Amino acid sequence: MNFEETKSFKIQSQSLKEIRTFVRELFKKSSILKQHTDDLVLALAEAAQNIIKHGYSNQVTDDEMKIVIKFNNNLLSMELMDKGKPVVPSNIKPRDLDDIKTGGLGVFFIGQ
Repeated sequence: MNFEETKSFKIQSQSLKEIRTFVRELFKKSSILKQHTDDLVLALAEAAQNIIKHGYSNQVTDDEMKIVIKFNNNLLSMELMDKGKPVVPSNIKPRDLDDIKTGGLGVFFIGQ
């Protein structure tokens, strides 16, 4: 089953529950994705929280983040778009996978 869904959310911590519900319901449509729902919901919610925390410094805004999820030919893409402060890739430092701390698991780059 292929699908593409887009939805916008307010940039605020209260939106995270709505985002998780949106993603969870969407992944129930696919037997392949259904078995990975918890991990996918966690990844997307973490990315959304990073937008709120780092892109907007937890400040009140009228901006919204748009989430686009596509599943075509067994390829999943999840895009989050916002107008917050951009990430400077050179400022992001990955951690050793054994160095797990509260508040996030860091980053892992593939094929940059």
